[in-house]
Amino acid sequence: MRKSVVAIVGRPNVGKSTIFNRIVGERISIVEDIPGVTRDRIYSSAEWLTTDFNLIDTGGIELGDEPLLVQMREQAEVAINEADVIIFMVNGREGITAADEEVAKLLFRSNKPIVLGVNKVDNPEMRDQIYEFYSLGFGEPYPISGTHGLGLGDLLDAVIKHFPEMEQQEPDEDTIYFSLIGRPNVGKSSLVNALLNQDRVIVSDIAGTTRDAVDTPFMKEDRDFVIIDTAGMRKRGKIYESTEKYSILRALKAIERSDVVLTLIDAEEGIIEQDKKIAGYAHQAGKAVVIVVNKWDTVESDEKAMKAFEDKVRAHFQFLDYAPIVFLSAKTKKRIHTLVPKIILASENHSKRVETNVLNDVIMDALAVNPTPTVKGQRLKILYTTQVSVKPPGFVVFVNDPELMHFSYERFLENKIREAFGFEGTPIKIFARRRQ
Repeated sequence: MRKSVVAIVGRPNVGKSTIFNRIVGERISIVEDIPGVTRDRIYSSAEWLTTDFNLIDTGGIELGDEPLLVQMREQAEVAINEADVIIFMVNGREGITAADEEVAKLLFRSNKPIVLGVNKVDNPEMRDQIYEFYSLGFGEPYPISGTHGLGLGDLLDAVIKHFPEMEQQEPDEDTIYFSLIGRPNVGKSSLVNALLNQDRVIVSDIAGTTRDAVDTPFMKEDRDFVIIDTAGMRKRGKIYESTEKYSILRALKAIERSDVVLTLIDAEEGIIEQDKKIAGYAHQAGKAVVIVVNKWDTVESDEKAMKAFEDKVRAHFQFLDYAPIVFLSAKTKKRIHTLVPKIILASENHSKRVETNVLNDVIMDALAVNPTPTVKGQRLKILYTTQVSVKPPGFVVFVNDPELMHFSYERFLENKIREAFGFEGTPIKIFARRRQ
């Protein structure tokens, strides 16, 4: 089910980023000891009262060389196109400014729910100063302090009241939803057209032609699919347009709705650091992944060259060692037939369940091959293992002390589970829990 999206909008120096960090808390700085897994800071997942949503920090509306209204419209476009609810942030110490009034005019025309947050109200004596903000026309102003974390509960209560009723329609379990991610001009739209055997998406040599995610259902090999094409993800330092900047959020929303994510690599240009960062989004989301090396017709494509390129991919994408690699050309449709079987395989493994008794037999055999380690005189004891989730498959290992479960031994258990049950194309999660 799609998460609601909340955008924080306002002029500079009203504390948007501080409030953003307060709301998302520690989840903004997700760090994993695996190369290539990163998260951009202009968006994040957040939660309030068991309600999950996506939060966007739109940045300040700068008073610079560009005309003020042009820059305001860029920010308003983000809020209008992406957000279900907008937090309009103002500075309680400075009162209403001309820039605030211009932002208010643009947001008022958006017809989106607006919640007015008056930041930097750090003490009760300042609360009497917030009443002038009623004149902006957005109803009750909520006094908050990003520095001290005051008033955020009331603000978020008001925000989630405006969340739209999401359709509880259950997706067809037999339909595979997959998305394509990759940097601009890597051939995502061409691959969509090749799979569909028709020109459904505009293809251009200009990077960034595709702006929005486009859902297209189709049938192949007697299976129903929905393919989601997404705008290319460009490195932050090379993002110039507001609309392109927020295409990253659109891609993340597409990943969220997918069973399988195809991460595309340009065989002609080779692997760059941005490819690893983009693939990290799918891995971090726990989605099944297929690595697609596109434009294979433009390079020396014999078996030896393919093996050399595959070794290079494995070296760069160590955190995706479970993902199958497909070499093809969307333009010429060479080897295009090899892709769909891998998508089906990854999807089936993503939702695979294994029997508990068979799983524990595998774990016991693994213990016989490689006994549990001893840490500070204490030996790890594995008592019982069970699968607790799918998409991705998750396993709880009940032990005498979770602190004794070293990452390397957890990795060993994962490898043994993969050897026994496959799980090609999907990450699997292992959680050590103390047996009560």
